[in-house]
Amino acid sequence: MAVKSRKARQRRHRRIRMKISGTPDVPRLNVFRSVGDIYAQVIDDVAGHTLASASTLDKQLQADLEGKSKSEQSVVVGKAVAERALAAGVKQVVFDRGGYLYHGRVKALADGAREGGLKF
Repeated sequence: MAVKSRKARQRRHRRIRMKISGTPDVPRLNVFRSVGDIYAQVIDDVAGHTLASASTLDKQLQADLEGKSKSEQSVVVGKAVAERALAAGVKQVVFDRGGYLYHGRVKALADGAREGGLKF
């Protein structure tokens, strides 16, 4: 079952990536969700560079994440990636949910990024 659902997510992600691409003006906010952690990157696909990133493994965020649920942690990661993207001069992004359904932790990260000041 796990292999089947992972393959389905990878198919959805490939299909989404055919339509979504990050440019220097409007980079891509990519989300990867593992069982225990969540990762977010702001990527310029033209240059192939990561402009900003945040995850539940960041040392700077550990104090904020302690004792929170995974969804609450996702909001903190979303705010952190938005703050770092704004510091890098990025105001607007294209949201790449990575083939995951837009609910739960993925939605919480997106809401946190919006609260942090990113537009998408």
